[in-house]
Amino acid sequence: MRKLRFIALVSAALCSASAMATDIRVAFAGSMGKVMDESLGPAFAKANNGSYQGQGQGAYGMARLLASKKITADVFVSITPGPMQILKEAGLIDNAVPVASTSMVIAYSPKGPYAQPFAAAAKTGDASWLKVLATPGLKFGRTDPVNDPKGQNIIFSLLLAEKYYGKPGAADTIMGCVQNPAQTHLEGGLLARLESGQVDAAAGYESEVISAHLPYIALPDEINLSNPAQAKKWYDTVSFTIKGSRGEEKTLHTQPLVYYAAVLKNAPHGAKAGQAFVDFMLSKAGQTLYRQNGYAAPKGDALYP
Repeated sequence: MRKLRFIALVSAALCSASAMATDIRVAFAGSMGKVMDESLGPAFAKANNGSYQGQGQGAYGMARLLASKKITADVFVSITPGPMQILKEAGLIDNAVPVASTSMVIAYSPKGPYAQPFAAAAKTGDASWLKVLATPGLKFGRTDPVNDPKGQNIIFSLLLAEKYYGKPGAADTIMGCVQNPAQTHLEGGLLARLESGQVDAAAGYESEVISAHLPYIALPDEINLSNPAQAKKWYDTVSFTIKGSRGEEKTLHTQPLVYYAAVLKNAPHGAKAGQAFVDFMLSKAGQTLYRQNGYAAPKGDALYP
């Protein structure tokens, strides 16, 4: 009788644990692949006796997939407010909260032919990195500004660098043009191309570059888009125009390099699970994992409070 009672208690406990398990599906900006898939996602799943699924790509492209309901997720994590606005207009979110922040940097291949000039430029703190990037034959990689905020942010940084260092025309020399197919790559594969030597240098967020253990050139606050205090004085003084997939022209302006998280209204595992993951990202444990992967603390206020 005692044995049967023990078996019943164990069975009840297992059922209770199963009921308490929290599964989560997260869509995120492609630059967050390492921190999400190797740190935050597995840690949350383990702590909640559940499973984690993650999918990342350029934040604007991901936001459009979610808005059109071609894919679903419990939580979306985006860099800059722009992709969140797409979901807000689609009626899929009510608000979005800052969970981390970062800055723009120039990453370079440690084994490539330009490693030494880039390393020297990193120590000087002057405009010499612009000269290295403009070297004929150097292969510079960046992401598509139509689908990825990082592809937009490197353009802003180069335009700001022109003004800050007094080097007019430097951005065009480096990029060729704003939308240059020879330079633009998919978000998820850009740093892999750098590591393999397919490109010599690449635009990146400090967080992802640190996570990938790649050398990089840190840029001044006036250029790296990390400091909201510089917005009116510097960041807002530059803009550029791109053509969308339908040929329409759109003028873009800078946005803070803050990562925002939102729980989607059509979350497959429910709003409670989504909110649990957002709370985890903001917890001491979650913020520690962000810091260990090169991310800075969240900045600013929630969107659409």
